[in-house]
Amino acid sequence: MKHVHPQREALHHEVHARPYERLTAPLLLTHVGMADADAGDTHAHLCQLLRDRHLPLPADDANHLSLDVGGVHLRWEKHTEFQTYTFWRELPEDAANFSVSPLGELPPQWLAGLPGRWLIGLNVLVLPARGNDETLPVVVRRDLDDDSLVGCAAMEGAAKVYTDFRLRDGGFGRWVIVAADMSPQRLGRLVQRVVEVETYRMMALLGMPAAREVSAALATAERDLAAVAERIRSASAEGEPELLRQLTQLAADVEGLYARTHARFSASAAYFELVQRRIDELREVRTANLQTLREFMERRLLPAMQTCAWAARRQQALSERISRVSNLLRTRVEIEQQQSSAQLLDAMNRRQQAQLLLQSAVEGLSVAAVTYYGSGLVGYLAKGAHAFGIAIAPEVATALSIPVIALAVWLGLRRLHARVHEVSVHE
Repeated sequence: MKHVHPQREALHHEVHARPYERLTAPLLLTHVGMADADAGDTHAHLCQLLRDRHLPLPADDANHLSLDVGGVHLRWEKHTEFQTYTFWRELPEDAANFSVSPLGELPPQWLAGLPGRWLIGLNVLVLPARGNDETLPVVVRRDLDDDSLVGCAAMEGAAKVYTDFRLRDGGFGRWVIVAADMSPQRLGRLVQRVVEVETYRMMALLGMPAAREVSAALATAERDLAAVAERIRSASAEGEPELLRQLTQLAADVEGLYARTHARFSASAAYFELVQRRIDELREVRTANLQTLREFMERRLLPAMQTCAWAARRQQALSERISRVSNLLRTRVEIEQQQSSAQLLDAMNRRQQAQLLLQSAVEGLSVAAVTYYGSGLVGYLAKGAHAFGIAIAPEVATALSIPVIALAVWLGLRRLHARVHEVSVHE
């Protein structure tokens, strides 16, 4: 093709990213998840281990790595919010227990320096099935807490999965998988799904601290909003600007809280959906009268997720309430401003009417004054003409000029008014 999309190959190969591993029982797997890790620091730290063991280094933009690092296999994955390291090694059947951690094959200083903050940790012991015994395996009765034991038959009964969701071994949870005759690819898919159930469960629970923060902050904000709404009922015009300022500050606080926590709540909902999807893929069936993974998540994880969802809805509802109260107060202020404007316009109209009356009186006086001075000029002209022998009586000329001058001045003022009115209408 002449024009190829620059992302074509990357998008095509995305379906092959993070393939399942081929696993064979018995083995012990340790899974570590680090949150808030800088991508550059993680890449440099990973390269340090590979360089020390003379292994090929990953590309700078790599987000997945799987290779043997000498006695233990490493699988590294980079996700949006966290990065995971999975280590495992096969075990002899007579030594298949939680005491032989794959981490023992790695430099302690390298493990201690993993970038980010440790959030996820679990050990998964994978054992081969022995016969059709329906009782709990010895390792389950010995190494897991019977009071909180959760288990199920998975993958159409091809394997059984057990855990107690307790932390041991320096902060690691324990899972036991007893696999029947499963291919390495299928066993790898099963182990990967189990690991992802626990990984996404922990990531989903990151929303709980934010939900607690939101609940405490919103309780205070709701009380403040109720107090402001009550004061609006009896507030004077002078107190309304202060109430509006308080509402604006309250809205800013709530929106700031929403901005800090909305992404976390959305991420928790997405991770919880992944947990449910991974459990569906296990196709679990009840075994040994134990609580299944789905039942455990519905009893323990679902309430936490509902709390996060409720906190998000509560934020949205409070924001809408603040907006309604603010609009109510602004409407009240606008009505008062309109009333003040109407009163101001009425006062201006009255002043204008008074000015018009005064102007009319002044114009009347102006007509009289102009007529008086004009008739006086006519009288002087008549006297001058009489002195030159023209037979004009000054008194008669003055008397005759008065109505003519008065009418001319009055008509001039009317015409001037008409011109001013015409200009104002066109403007």
